[in-house]
Amino acid sequence: MSMQDRPAAADRAAAQLLLIDGSLVDTLLAPDAVAAAVEEAFILHAERRGRVFPVVREALPGGGIFGIKAGDVPDAGLLGFKAAGFWPANRACGGEPHQATIVLVDPATGRPRAIIDGNAVTTLRTGAAGGLGLRRLARPDSRSAVVFGTGVQARIQLRFALDLMPSLAEVAYVSGDGRPDPGFEALFAGRCRIAHTGDRNGAVAVSDLVITATPGPGALFETDAVRPGTHLTCVGADTAGKRELPEGLLARARLVVDDRVQARAIGEMQWAPATSAIELGDILSGKMAFQRAPGDITVFDMTGLALQDLTVGRLVFERARAAGRGVAVPWAW
Repeated sequence: MSMQDRPAAADRAAAQLLLIDGSLVDTLLAPDAVAAAVEEAFILHAERRGRVFPVVREALPGGGIFGIKAGDVPDAGLLGFKAAGFWPANRACGGEPHQATIVLVDPATGRPRAIIDGNAVTTLRTGAAGGLGLRRLARPDSRSAVVFGTGVQARIQLRFALDLMPSLAEVAYVSGDGRPDPGFEALFAGRCRIAHTGDRNGAVAVSDLVITATPGPGALFETDAVRPGTHLTCVGADTAGKRELPEGLLARARLVVDDRVQARAIGEMQWAPATSAIELGDILSGKMAFQRAPGDITVFDMTGLALQDLTVGRLVFERARAAGRGVAVPWAW
C-alpha cells in the first residue's frame, strides 16, 4: 500500500470491527460451502500461495491447552489467526471444553476486520477435511466403520462419512467411559445400523473405515487388528505427546497429512517422524497422483491448517456482511 492509498483520517475514524457469534455462524455455514472453502485452503497450501506460520501449542497450569494457528494468502488479501484450545473444567459448568476464536486482519494495515466464534468453524472445517480425505483415500465401496469417541468431532466426522459414502451401513462406536451413548446413537439411528462395542480390536478388524476422535490418551487398538484395505481418519493427535494409533501402524500404511511439518511436531507422525508422507493438498491440486490398491491401508493424519480457518472465516465474514448481520463495533484508529 502506497502512502496515497493509506486510509484517510475520516475513514480511520469510521472504521468498524464485526463481531460474529456462534449462533450466527451456524446459520451462515452449510456443509457444501465449508467443504469448498476447505478444499481451497488445501490447494492454496499445495501451491504455496497460502502460508502456514509455526503453530503455538502449550499446556496450561489448570490442565488445559492453548494454541494459535496463523497464516496468510498474500494475493487474496487474507491474514489472520485462530486462538483455540481445550479447557476440561468447562464441563463442570455445562460448557464446551473446546473453545476457539478466529480473528481476520487487514494485511495492509494490521487492523482487525472481524472476530468470529470459531467453535462451529472448527467443527465443520475439520469434518469437511476428513470428508475430503475419505473421497480421495478410502475405498468407495466401504460398508462398515468404527468410531472412537462420541464427542463433537466424532459426530461431525461420522456425519460427513455417511453423507459421502452411501454404502456405509454398519457403524460400531467406542465411548470414552466404556458405556453406550444413547444421544450419539440417536443422531445416526435413521442413517445406519449403529451399536456400542467394548471389543476395540474386534471392531477395527471388521471395519473398512476407522475414525479416531478422542483426546489422544494413547493407542486405541493393536496394530494387527487393522486389516488390508482399511482407511483411518485420525483427529485426536494435535499436540506433542498425544497419540491414537499403535506403534508400527504407520510403517504398514500409506500416510497422508495436511502439513508435514505440523504432523511431525504434533500429529501421529511425531511418533514415526521418518515415515514418508504425502500432503492431501498435493493430491487435491493434481500435483501428485494417488492410486489406491485394494489392499492398501491409508491413514489421514489431521492436525488442522490455519488456512482452513481463514478461508471458512472469510466465508462467514462475507456472508454476514452481505446480510447485514453481526454486531458492528466502532474501532477507530
